[in-house]
Amino acid sequence: MPTESKLCCSLLAVVAVVSGYVEELDEKFMEHRQNELWLVEFYAPWCAYCHTFEPIWYEVGAELKSMGSPVNFNIHGYPTIKLFKGELSFDYKGPRTKDAIIEFTNRVAGPTVRHLSSVQLFQHAMSHHDLFFVYIGGKSLLKAQYHKVATEYIIHTYFFSASVDVLPKAVTLDEVPVIAVFKDGTYYLYNEVLDGDLSPWVNRERFPSYFQIDNFSLYQMGELSKLVALAVVDEMTPSEESILYKTLIERLSTEYRDQYKNDYQFGYVTDTEYINGIIMGEIMMPSIIVLNMSVDGYFLPGSKIETIEDVIHFLNSVLRGSVKLLGGNGILQQTKRLFYKTKSTVVTLFQTAPAFCCVVCALPVGIVVIIIWGTCTALPADDERLAEEATSSAASDGKRAKLLQPDNREKTSEEKKED
Repeated sequence: MPTESKLCCSLLAVVAVVSGYVEELDEKFMEHRQNELWLVEFYAPWCAYCHTFEPIWYEVGAELKSMGSPVNFNIHGYPTIKLFKGELSFDYKGPRTKDAIIEFTNRVAGPTVRHLSSVQLFQHAMSHHDLFFVYIGGKSLLKAQYHKVATEYIIHTYFFSASVDVLPKAVTLDEVPVIAVFKDGTYYLYNEVLDGDLSPWVNRERFPSYFQIDNFSLYQMGELSKLVALAVVDEMTPSEESILYKTLIERLSTEYRDQYKNDYQFGYVTDTEYINGIIMGEIMMPSIIVLNMSVDGYFLPGSKIETIEDVIHFLNSVLRGSVKLLGGNGILQQTKRLFYKTKSTVVTLFQTAPAFCCVVCALPVGIVVIIIWGTCTALPADDERLAEEATSSAASDGKRAKLLQPDNREKTSEEKKED
């Protein structure tokens, strides 16, 4: 096993294999992984999220039809999952749910581009996938580009190819070859002149126009060139304002798609943990916020949002630069965010494992106390040398005084005879 893995030997390793059970990983993994499919989870036992995810991982192991394994490795934050396919490795960046992980495994383990050879197969794809890309036509330079981009983004969504005669009747094309994305109950065509390079277009279109965004999807949006416009709502206790904000953002995603499709990703969130980490506080619910995930920045409206015109004015003001960017990833902000995340991690760890948290927190404090005590009680080198010299001098003077001191005791008979 590589040195990096040996250095992390304290981490737990389990493996979900094709037969559906969980076993411990041995050093043969690195030797044989290139010949087989492996779904690998990297995690650390001190990670609270990893402990929460563990039962889901066992469920994945029980159902997967391909091989998987967690490896000894040191990570930060959420558990990391990779699929090894020969020389290639693919990072899983989706929700930590059983169904999502199984779908990822089946998608990446198969062909990068799957061919839909019949109307029935095309209908099957539409009924089973909310979003997918399709290359329509024969051999061309565009097809070669499509396969290359599919290799890059297969970790996120499905890529298919098809001929014109298997398309639904509602699909009309002016020319072929062409690439289409099917989502939101409709389809959109790639136009090289208007949309630019294929890879950025796929990256922009790989999300639904409007959907519930979880923390993992929000993290992925740091790779987008878009801003993220969100309605932050509490679905457990919905209010009229929450419903209004969700409705306004959804209307923008459909009615104003052509205006904002290159600038904004729309959605709503109910879990505010990731957003709170960006703003380093508790965001008010309900509210509307725009995130710049590439710099960990955010924008807030300066006035109350009541109509769609208010939202449009806010979004346009952000694009014009007339709304102040808050947060960011400057040195000061990174330092503040580090302290905030550390505090949040300690609080979460204490809530999930209070005894372990106390030990972890007390250990460095105890070490620091010992170091301080040792430093304060230790004598300087010069003082120690002087003390040793003084002790040695005192001992020599005492010995000399003893030799010079007269003997006043009465002599014995033997001593008298010798005299």
